[in-house]
Formats: sequence, C-alpha cells, structure tokens
Amino acid sequence: MGRLAEGRLVPVLTVVLAIVVIWYGFSVLLNTPWQQGVYARADQAGVGLFQYLADVYSQQRPVLPAPHQVAVEFWNSVVNANPATPRSLIFHAWITISATGLGFLFGTVLGIVLAVLIVHNRAVDRSLMPWVIASQTIPILAIAPMIVVVLNSVGLTGLIPKALISTYLSFFPVVVGMVKGFRSPDALQLDLMRTYNASGAQVFWKLRWPSAIPYLFTSMKVGVAASLVGAIVGELPTGAAGGLGSRLLAGSYYGQTTQIWAALLMAAALSAGLIMLIGAVQVLTQRAMGARA
Repeated sequence: MGRLAEGRLVPVLTVVLAIVVIWYGFSVLLNTPWQQGVYARADQAGVGLFQYLADVYSQQRPVLPAPHQVAVEFWNSVVNANPATPRSLIFHAWITISATGLGFLFGTVLGIVLAVLIVHNRAVDRSLMPWVIASQTIPILAIAPMIVVVLNSVGLTGLIPKALISTYLSFFPVVVGMVKGFRSPDALQLDLMRTYNASGAQVFWKLRWPSAIPYLFTSMKVGVAASLVGAIVGELPTGAAGGLGSRLLAGSYYGQTTQIWAALLMAAALSAGLIMLIGAVQVLTQRAMGARA
C-alpha cells in the first residue's frame, strides 16, 4: 500500500473522487429550483431528504446532470447503441477523429517545416515568428465559420474545412516546440560539427533533429488535443450530420444536457487516448534511438 500511495494511482483517484463529490453537490444546488417548482405545482410538501435527492438525481433534463446520469447516457450511447447509427457516440467519434487525424497531420508537418525555416533563416525568424504568435490571438470561434463559408464557396466541404481548422490550432505548439528543439544543441556541439567539416544537412540530421525529437513528441501531445478541439469547433457552424460537435449542438437545441455531457466525456476520452498513443510512439522511438528505459 505504501508503494501504491507513492505512485500515481492514489493521487489521481483522490482528485477524481473530490471532483465527483463536488459535482454531486453542485448538481443538487443547480437542480433544486426546478425540483421545488415541481413540488409546488403538485402541491407536495414534507418530502424527505432521501426522496428529495432521488428526485433531483432523476430529472429528465437537469441543468447539471449527476455523474451517474452521464455514465448511464454514455453507456447507452456507446455500448447499447448501434455504432453505425447517429444514436451512437462511436459513430460521431469516428467522424470527429477522422478530421482530427488529418488536421493533426497537416499541422505537424506545417509546424516542422516552419520551424526549419525559422531556425535556418534569420530573416524568416524575424518576419514569420511574430505572425505565427499573432495568429493564435484570433478566437477560433470567430474564424471557424469564415473558413467553412469560404471553403464551401469553392466547393470544399465535409472533412477538409474541419481538418484545416484543426491544422490552425495544432501547428502552433509544434512550431514553438521544434524551434526550441532545433536550437537546443549548445555551441560546443555545433563547433564540433564544424570541426568535422559537416555540411548544413549533416548538422541538421545528425545533431539538430535528434536533439529536437523529445520536443517534437511533447509538442505533438499538446497539438493533438488542440486538433481535437478544432475538429469539434469546426463541426458547429457546418450543421454536419455527424461528429461530436453536431452531437453537442443537437443536445443544446433540445435541452438534452446528459447527451451534451456524454459527448464531452467521449471527447475527453478520445483526447486522452490520442495523447497516450503519442506517448507510446515516443517510448518506442526513444528506445530505437538508444535511450535507456
């Protein structure tokens, strides 16, 4: 038990338990006005505490659904629903993850290319890097509809607009991380490569690129989460028939708060899974490069 307490499991479970307790408390607080209105209309008074909590936690359209209500909706939407139908969260998650993966691929490649240009060209560094930073000051909710409308006007619909929105959010951490990684070798290492009469390409592939690999995977973990957010946001103005964004939008239209929270839970699970996948690839890459476990 001592070793278990020293690890990550107990702290994580403690935080999760605290969040669940606070969640239950706020669900009672926020859903009480509606429940009191129900009792007043039914001329029902003197309800016991346990009956009151049972009624609050079983509302059909609560302001804040309780954790067990979200869990039931998540189970029904993932396990009990046909994955090939829009009633399933797996159906919507697959649509969102497709745009996420494509946008993340575009963003990673774009970020690496821009980082190479910034590191190897001082004029590009001074002229481009401020614009890269400034691009992230524009709210994605403001620019996403414009991207969708412009691309629709030229005949690009479906996956591409959402992927480009994901690219817009995911390329920035890769640029910043890779610039830092390419510049991480110290002056002695660079002088040694010059002493060996190494070319610019050799310095890049044998020194700068291996030094930047840890920064790349760290940036990719941030970028893939941002890419998922971009895909979901991109689904909101399109009126798409599928995707977690459309699921959230439909839940808000019809007041299905449990549906909204279940979709959010699925998005969080997808983000965690993608980050874990990148972490596994990072471990394999480091072992292939000779890093010790």
